[in-house]
Amino acid sequence: MTKGILGNKLVISAMLTAVLCVATGLIGLLILSLSAGPPRNLGVRNGRLAACPVSPNCVCTQAEDQEHWIAPLNAAFQEPNPLQLLEEVVREMPRVTVVESSNDYLRVEFRSLLFRFCDDVEFFHEVSSARIHFRSASRVGYSDLGVNRQRMEEIRARFLKRAPRAAEQQGMHSPISSGRALVAAVTQGEFGSDAW
Repeated sequence: MTKGILGNKLVISAMLTAVLCVATGLIGLLILSLSAGPPRNLGVRNGRLAACPVSPNCVCTQAEDQEHWIAPLNAAFQEPNPLQLLEEVVREMPRVTVVESSNDYLRVEFRSLLFRFCDDVEFFHEVSSARIHFRSASRVGYSDLGVNRQRMEEIRARFLKRAPRAAEQQGMHSPISSGRALVAAVTQGEFGSDAW
């Protein structure tokens, strides 16, 4: 009888220890996500957004490698300020905060539902090329399981739905046409020779 009670106490003690370890880890993740401030390299410098880090948790229209590259938005349509339309689209999405907004630059933060991890998203309207360049990157961690790319493709679809004339001219929003656009950009010299 004593061995049975002692065995039950050990099992309960082991279970409580495991629960405490998991709870401590979850609290640590929450503290990490809430304490990480925005990177200092955000913004547009010489017509370019910051480069993505080597980690796969970032996409950027100005990236020089295939893993991080994504097609820009076409802004060649009759809209006085395409970033204003883009801001309206972004504001309709969940857990978003608009941090900075001007005629040619928009910066927003998206937070994950559970741990409140922050992704910094920037849009830059390059008037001379009628393109909207963007960058979306996780503040902490290594992999985002493709969340940044998926979100940006969702924003692209919503933007094109709101700007039908842009959708006709876009031609780069499907994965196949995005690949073609990348090949065209490389062959036309938009990327440096060491891009790959």
